[in-house]
Order: sequence, then structure tokens, then C-alpha cells
Amino acid sequence: MTKSLVEQQFGAHASAYATSAVHAKGASLGRLVELVQPERHWQMLDVATGAGHTAAAFAPHVARVVASDLTEEMLQETAKLAAAKGFANLETARADAEALPYPDACFELVTCRIAAHHFPDIATFVAEVWRVLKPGGVFALVDNISPDAESTPGFSSAELRDASLTYNAFEKIRDPSHGRCFGMVEWSELFADTGFEVLAKERSPKEIEFAPWAERMGCDAATIERLRSMLTGASLALAAFLKPRQDGGKLWFVLDEAIVVGRKPS
Repeated sequence: MTKSLVEQQFGAHASAYATSAVHAKGASLGRLVELVQPERHWQMLDVATGAGHTAAAFAPHVARVVASDLTEEMLQETAKLAAAKGFANLETARADAEALPYPDACFELVTCRIAAHHFPDIATFVAEVWRVLKPGGVFALVDNISPDAESTPGFSSAELRDASLTYNAFEKIRDPSHGRCFGMVEWSELFADTGFEVLAKERSPKEIEFAPWAERMGCDAATIERLRSMLTGASLALAAFLKPRQDGGKLWFVLDEAIVVGRKPS
């Protein structure tokens, strides 16, 4: 998986993400603002902003928001959103999550929502967040997770390992730019290993209608059928995690998001 592939995938489908209810109105968005309790004087960086929904949610509560992304088409969508909402304190910038073009200790808040699973080296990204945060600054992350013992108890390590591998393959078939979703335990360990004090950690389930989810990334009919078969034929551990169900002739499933908020010690 390369960064150019991420740009290609998300550049082609930027408008779909701008109108995606999961991204624009997902429960984790409001919850993130509640948990962070942003302050009016804060300088904020939103990494991999996508269509800018997280940056826009925080803009009324902080002094300045830099909405950064690798993909120019996504930044254009973000600029449209900021203009429509009248957020003069929201600016866009092209930036690589693993090599942020900012000096040390220059932001009070760094956010990243539903994006880290696309990064080739998540540990490097988190280290960059640590670097650009001021002492006492807050890192607020939301991302889809893989099944593990914390999110999906009652299964053996081998069953959970296989379920995690299959889940990430499922995501990668739908979106070739997908890297890997961490589990809840991995996120906790990475925050701690980097030096963050974890202030809050919780899971936020989101119900996904299968067809729009698959179509949003331009999957063809054969790929959609393959994904449908993987979902409906999931192992016990993966089915316990994804919870597929039919309702009114439509196929639905659940994705769990991790919400983790950490503070860089003063």
C-alpha cells in the first residue's frame, strides 16, 4: 500500500466522503468534542482531515484549525465546507501524517478521525503527533478497529488473529488503499509507549448499510458480491465482531471505532 494509492483512491471519491453520513454525522464526532473539552485559545491540527468534518466540528470551540490531508481533492471539499459554515479560523494544508511540516510543540490539540488505518507506519504518525504537540497538549484519535480480546471477548487468540486478518482483507478488497486497523489493545499500548497519559478510551459502534459502503469506493459488481459473501459467511469470531444482519432486504453490519484521548505530559 503506497501513499500515491491513498491519494488516487480518495481523490477519486472525495465528494462521496463529503456527503457520507458515517463521516459527517457519526456518533464518534460529537463524542470526541465532548471528551476533549477544547478551549477557545487552542491551536489545533486535524490530520488526514478528509472532507473536513472533524475540523469543522471543533472550529467553533478553538482559535485556529489547520485541516491537513495528503489529497488535494479532499482539501478542496474541506475548503467548501469551511466556506459554507463561515469558519474563518479554518485553513487547509497539504501534509503527510508521517512527516508533519510543522515545528515542535506548536499545537494544543491534534485530532485524527477514521484515517489512521490508511497510514503505512502508524507508530511514526503517533510520534509526529507527540512532536508537534505542546507539553500538556491533547491527542484525540478515532479509528476503525480490528477484533481483539477487548472488543470481542470469548474467543481464543488464534480465532481472534484469524478474524483480524480476514477483517483487514475484507476492508482491503473494498479499498486497496486500506492498510491495517489496530485493535483496542494495540492502540492503548501505542499511546502508552509513546508517552501519552490516556484520559479516555471507549468504543463507538456504527451501523453500516453494506451497499452504500461498498459503492462509496467504486467497487464493481463482482467485488461487491465477493464482499457480501465474506460478510455473510464470516467465522464465528468475525460475525461476533461485525454482527451482519438482513433488514428490509438490505444487508447491514457494525463497525466499532476506537475513541482514544491522550495528553502529552507538561
